[in-house]
Amino acid sequence: MSEQPLCILGVESSCDETAAAVVVDGVRCLSNVIASQVEIHARFGGIVPEVASRQHILAIVPTIRRAIAEAGVDWPDLAAVAVTRGPGLAGSLLVGVNAAKAIAFARGLPLIGVNHLEAHVYANWLTDAEIEFPLICLIVSGAHSDLVLMTDHLQYRLIGRSRDDASGEAFDKVARILGLGYPGGPAIQRAAESGDPTKLKLPRAWLPDSYDFSFSGLKTAVLRVVDRRAELGLSVEDVAASFQESVVDVLVEKTRRAAAEFGARQCLLAGGVAANALLRGQMRARAGLPVVCPPLEYCTDNAAMVAAAGHRRYLAGDVSSLELDVTPRLRLT
Repeated sequence: MSEQPLCILGVESSCDETAAAVVVDGVRCLSNVIASQVEIHARFGGIVPEVASRQHILAIVPTIRRAIAEAGVDWPDLAAVAVTRGPGLAGSLLVGVNAAKAIAFARGLPLIGVNHLEAHVYANWLTDAEIEFPLICLIVSGAHSDLVLMTDHLQYRLIGRSRDDASGEAFDKVARILGLGYPGGPAIQRAAESGDPTKLKLPRAWLPDSYDFSFSGLKTAVLRVVDRRAELGLSVEDVAASFQESVVDVLVEKTRRAAAEFGARQCLLAGGVAANALLRGQMRARAGLPVVCPPLEYCTDNAAMVAAAGHRRYLAGDVSSLELDVTPRLRLT
């Protein structure tokens, strides 16, 4: 493999963010451009897949061009193009994958299909942290709450996952119940800042003898409390604070236990929910190990993380053909 710096273009379109980035050697981000659809979908209280895919079609080419320009590179400087192939919304994924395939064909570049969850994990390499294996990574997003053991690069063992609602999905649904708007994660966090979590004790689904997660019962408990909020003397902010504390308590405790059982040297956070301030603070306070968190801009969907993961796949010789297709339900392990 060449000793020259490897400059990789990343493309991301798995859900409602059209993104492109240029990353050098999997660790240094030269550009990270995101065309957000949040305002469009907020009026519906959630993502409308057909709307998302149409917006990707409009935004994908300008986003890629801007990423190249902001990085200060030209097409001959690129070693490969990496793109999210799944999991995600089929229509959204197709836009990014087809754009990346066109670039790879036209420019003669290797094409690297990347798992979206793997990309979230590799957002942690876009920091100055020294990362050591073995490690436990908690991947928490709108559709996933997974605990993964990594013994080396690209080596994953799934030890816990969502049985029903993932944590991010629970945040969105509870925010809707409380009338706080979309997206739910930031809305719940803002409300919780002025709430008192001690006024309400919400349940924790510990699922004994398992590292799996379940938040559907917690969501139902919030729904029942909201109907009686006035007589209980609770504000919306109090309920939001208690809900957030319940979710974070379970995520942190199960990660801590898994790290101890499997002899991890570090804990990593990944995914959109990893931007939650309480989760980041509690994980650092209770994990008993060094904790690495991506910068906030790399927690939510972005293309820099795709390029970072693509770098590792490139080094491993894992290059896709132009027959690459999307896999909406792609798993990490």
